[in-house]
Amino acid sequence: MLLGLVTAVAAALCYGVGSVLQAVAARGTASAEGLDPRLLIRLLRSWRYVLGVGLDGVGFVLSLVAVQSLPLFVVQSVVASFLAVTAVLGAIFLKMPLTRSDRVALTVVVVGLVLVGSSAAEESGAPASTTGAWILLAVTVVLALAAVPAARVPGARGAAVLGAIAGLAFGATSVAARMLPVELTPSAVLHDAGTLLTSPATYALAIAGVLALLTYSTALQRGSVTQATAPLVVGETVAPAIVGVLVLGDHTRPGWAGVAIAGFVLAVGGAVALARHGEIQA
Repeated sequence: MLLGLVTAVAAALCYGVGSVLQAVAARGTASAEGLDPRLLIRLLRSWRYVLGVGLDGVGFVLSLVAVQSLPLFVVQSVVASFLAVTAVLGAIFLKMPLTRSDRVALTVVVVGLVLVGSSAAEESGAPASTTGAWILLAVTVVLALAAVPAARVPGARGAAVLGAIAGLAFGATSVAARMLPVELTPSAVLHDAGTLLTSPATYALAIAGVLALLTYSTALQRGSVTQATAPLVVGETVAPAIVGVLVLGDHTRPGWAGVAIAGFVLAVGGAVALARHGEIQA
């Protein structure tokens, strides 16, 4: 469990730095009309975006390691705290001072994470069924189809809708990682590559990952970072947590369910309150 907590915190650190770099790059790149995959190609010309995505990639791998040993509600709430990391980094390096409400939100996030971490059971989860993996793949495809008309919505509303889709897609990657038929270790992946390639969870993971990157990058061009990121945080935390508890057998320590719920709400609520710190001034 300790390894899971350490990797989840490290993932939040990577996402926190990466989100700032991607926001800078997205704002400095020609806007896309609709859901245009060429946007990612244009963004790849920016070293800031490449570095940000690289950090996201490292964070993604770390989060996949974390979900192998921790309940999804723990991992997702810790990962959502990347906005607290962004706020602190913004105050130190980008001269974006923290207001009193920001400091309160940071405290709320920390308290929430302590409660969630304390409530987690050492062993959690149950083997996922093949049917569940196929359902997840179908849901991911539906999300991708829904993103096409959503990308045509302009302004703040479009940013919020695309941010929500990106959040659900990011959440789907975490759920898919839990449903993979083999452990995510180099030896296991090499030895059981054939099993991975025949699992619908593998394809759900790949589709959701690309969809999340594309929709979030597009959302950042539609409106402010706050408008795009706040619904993303809610989508990537709440939905996987519910799936984890209802489908994958996630649970808390005996008698700690109330503590876990309170900690989850505090961590996610505090993170959403800090979403504005993704804003980058000229």
